[in-house]
Amino acid sequence: MEQRIVYSRFGTAIGPMLAAESPMGLCRLCLPGESEGFFDWAAKKYPGAVVEEGDSELLRSTRQQLEEYLSGARKAFSVTLELKGTVFQRRVWHILMQIPYGGTASYKDVAAIAGNPAAVRAVGQANNRNPVPIIVPCHRVVGSDGKLVGYGGGLDIKRRLLELEGIKVRKESII
Repeated sequence: MEQRIVYSRFGTAIGPMLAAESPMGLCRLCLPGESEGFFDWAAKKYPGAVVEEGDSELLRSTRQQLEEYLSGARKAFSVTLELKGTVFQRRVWHILMQIPYGGTASYKDVAAIAGNPAAVRAVGQANNRNPVPIIVPCHRVVGSDGKLVGYGGGLDIKRRLLELEGIKVRKESII
């Protein structure tokens, strides 16, 4: 039986997004500007899979929950996920899902919780490779000084998501 990845594109308050599911769950969420790399990502993570545009109950639920989150009506997500990554990446993503709505943690904090306080850069790389941003809330990870640093969707979207959650955002470093 061939594996299928079903995806749909949709508009949100922060711009156009793409969601994809495998038979195991939601496997990819592309922020605005990220969907160009989706097919390469799918070919790498799911070699030989048929990738097709479509719809499903999971994709509809994902869109609805994102809409509710972006309107301030939802604080937690309840969708089945399939997170493909290394053991360390999956550990980091699990830690990110423990950061509460309206809270933040530093890359250093996450590295320490992951059991390797020196792995700050590795935490940054795991965040960068997070396949389902927002739902796995990598936007809640900030610099040790509380400033915004790095985000796949851009710092403007990161700022908007944090402010939506009531987090007072410090200006990012320009250096």
